[in-house]
Amino acid sequence: MEILYNILEVLGAFGLGVLVTMTLMRKSVLKKSNRLLEEAKEKAEVLKKEKILQAKEKFLQLKSEHEKMINERNNNIQKAESRIRKKEQSLSQKLQDTQRKQNELDKLRENLSTQLSVLEKKQEEVNKLHDEQVKQLESISNLSADEAKAQLIDSLKHEAQAEAMVLIRDITEEAKLTAERTAKKIVIETIQRTAAEHAIDNTVTVFNIDSDEVKGRIIGREGRNIRALESLTGIEIIIDDSPDAILLSGFDPIRREVARLSLQKLVSDGRIHPARIEEVVAKTKKEVEQEILETGKRTVIDLGIHNMHPELIKLIGRMKYRSSYGQNLLAHSIEVANLSATMASELGLNPKKAKRAGLLHDIGKIAENEAELPHALLGMKLAEKYKEKPDVCNAIGAHHDEIEMETLIAPIVQVCDAISGARPGARREVVEAYIQRLKKLENMALEYPGVVKTYAIQAGRELRVIVGADRVSDKEADTLSYELSRKIQEEMTYPGQIKITVIRETRAINYAK
Repeated sequence: MEILYNILEVLGAFGLGVLVTMTLMRKSVLKKSNRLLEEAKEKAEVLKKEKILQAKEKFLQLKSEHEKMINERNNNIQKAESRIRKKEQSLSQKLQDTQRKQNELDKLRENLSTQLSVLEKKQEEVNKLHDEQVKQLESISNLSADEAKAQLIDSLKHEAQAEAMVLIRDITEEAKLTAERTAKKIVIETIQRTAAEHAIDNTVTVFNIDSDEVKGRIIGREGRNIRALESLTGIEIIIDDSPDAILLSGFDPIRREVARLSLQKLVSDGRIHPARIEEVVAKTKKEVEQEILETGKRTVIDLGIHNMHPELIKLIGRMKYRSSYGQNLLAHSIEVANLSATMASELGLNPKKAKRAGLLHDIGKIAENEAELPHALLGMKLAEKYKEKPDVCNAIGAHHDEIEMETLIAPIVQVCDAISGARPGARREVVEAYIQRLKKLENMALEYPGVVKTYAIQAGRELRVIVGADRVSDKEADTLSYELSRKIQEEMTYPGQIKITVIRETRAINYAK
């Protein structure tokens, strides 16, 4: 029982302690929470004051910006109003000036109308006086006004023509004095700086053989070998009594070269029969085509020409096997290219374009289609087709005056073409065509009235015209020389230039007895 009381006392004491502790803890928690609440209120108050201050500052800033914007807008409005007022004042001033000028114009119009009426009256009086004077002159001269006017026009026309011919002669002589020396210097220096060898090409190739026995092998049984060669190459093979030689005749140099190389291979190989001939000819054609391409490439590389179309390069290679009046076409084109480049450099022009045009100027002679066109126009079409520049195309098409020259390169190519063809030994002209050209030159001069005799001398490079002194005056002789030179230039084709000399002389002859 006592133990029970002790336990209860202990429990009661423990419970009381717990109550006391809880009470104390509660008071402590309440005290702490009150303190935290106070601190929170203080912080909230401080934060509130800071936010209010920030809001006031932001408000003041926005207010100042707004006032500044309003002030700027007001200033702009004031400036605009000021400009408008100035414009209004200016417009009003202009209106006043316009009104004043309109009044002045009205006054001038009135004055002009008055003066016109006065002038019309005076014009009528002048017309009457003119008619009276014309009638008096017609009665004195027995000519009408139209007849007198026609006579005056005729006399003035003849005087103007005579003075024009004298002026043309003086200008021509002056131009020759100043320009001929420089032109000769440039041409001579160009010719000297460009040396070239000339070889005349023939239409017949001689194939040398070791013995006449080879002739029989080439002919074959019943002529089958020679017939196969002629049909495959398109070349006539002439086997006659000439010792150790066979003639290959044909106008196509490429075919002659194919035939020559094929014969060379067949003779050196020893096997000559139709099947072998066909095989060798086909192989030789491929080799010649490859040689043509290599020649074209080597030519443009040696001349320093770049970015040229492969088809043009192939046509340049084919020039090696073509000739013009006996002159090798590739050698002639290379020479014209070098001459053109040198002359263009002397004249301060582009030498690369001149060299390109000089090399391609006769490219139309190689084309196998459109044979009805002149070779200059055909060459121009080929150059345009393969994207050559317009000035190069114009120089190609104009080097024989088929079209108008549009660039300074065109006359240079034309002159250099003439220089290359006029070199001694460069070309061989057919005798009949040469004689026909000289006769045409003389007959053309004989068509003019007053011409007594004509002589074509210096291989057709000079024409001397003898006129009658009683039928042609000195001034008419100048006119005849000029007109004849223009007619020859328009109607004839010739290398270089032709000098026209008109001779008029008077001879007084007496005899002392």
